[in-house]
Amino acid sequence: MNHSINVRGRLLDLEKPVVMGILNATPDSFFSGSRMQTEREIAERALQIVAEGGSIIDVGAFSTRPGAEEVPADEEMRRLQMALQIVRREVPEAVVSVDTYRPLVARRCVEEWGADIVNDVSEGGRTGIVGVKIHEEESMFATVARLGVPYILMSVQPTIETMLKTWADDVLQLRALGQKDIILDPGFGFGKSLDENYAVMSELEKLTVMGLSLLVGVSRKSMIWKMLGGSPETALNGTTALHAIALQKGARILRVHDVKEAVETVGIVKRLKVKGLRS
Repeated sequence: MNHSINVRGRLLDLEKPVVMGILNATPDSFFSGSRMQTEREIAERALQIVAEGGSIIDVGAFSTRPGAEEVPADEEMRRLQMALQIVRREVPEAVVSVDTYRPLVARRCVEEWGADIVNDVSEGGRTGIVGVKIHEEESMFATVARLGVPYILMSVQPTIETMLKTWADDVLQLRALGQKDIILDPGFGFGKSLDENYAVMSELEKLTVMGLSLLVGVSRKSMIWKMLGGSPETALNGTTALHAIALQKGARILRVHDVKEAVETVGIVKRLKVKGLRS
C-alpha cells in the first residue's frame, strides 16, 4: 500500500505517520487553548506547529463542537483569508489544510489563499457542522476533484460497517470525478455515542481494508474527558493513550492540539514496531 499524497507536486510521505497541528481562527473552539484570533496569535501558533515537528497545519474558522452556532460563509472566508495569509507568510513551505464543509470556501482557500488540502467534516455534504442541512450550490466532491488537491473525507457514520459501506460509495464517486488523493477520517465525536466512539477505535484496523491512509482526530475530545472526568483542558493524557492505540491500528495522520506530545508518541510507536520486526 502506497502511503503518500501529492501536495502541489511535492510528495508527502505518510509511511511514517505524521502530525497535523490544529490552528483555530475562531473565538469558540471547544478547547480554549486552541483559539487564535489576532495576527500575532496565528503567526505564533503556525511557527509553534512547525517547530514542534508538525507536518501539516490545519486551519479552521468555525467550531464543530456540539451546540456550536453556524458561522456565515462570508465571515468564515474573512477569518480564513486572514489566517491563511499569515500562515503562508510565516511558514511558506508548510503543508496547509483548510477545515471547511463549504465547497465555495474550499475553492477560494486553495485558489487564492494557498491551502494545499481540503479537510471536510460534512462527509461530502451529508451534514453540516451540527447536523444542519447544507445549502450549497456546488458539490464538494466535484470541487476538490477540479482543484486537484488531496481530500480528507470524514465519516459521520456510527459503526465500522456503515462507515465502510458509505465510504465505498463515496470513493467510487470521487474516483469517477478524477479525484486522486483521498484520506479517510472516521470522525470521532461526529454522529457517534461515547460507546460507539470506542467501538470504532477498538476495530480501527478494519478501516485499512479501503487501501487509503487514515486520519484520526481525538485530541482532547469529549469521548476522553466525559469518560475520565474533567474537561478538554485535562484530557491530554487520555489523548496520548488513544494516539498510541490509533497508530498501532494503522493511523497515518494524527490531528492534534498538542503537537510535541503527538510527535513523541509517533516516535515511540515507530520504535516499538522496528524492534518488533527485528526480534
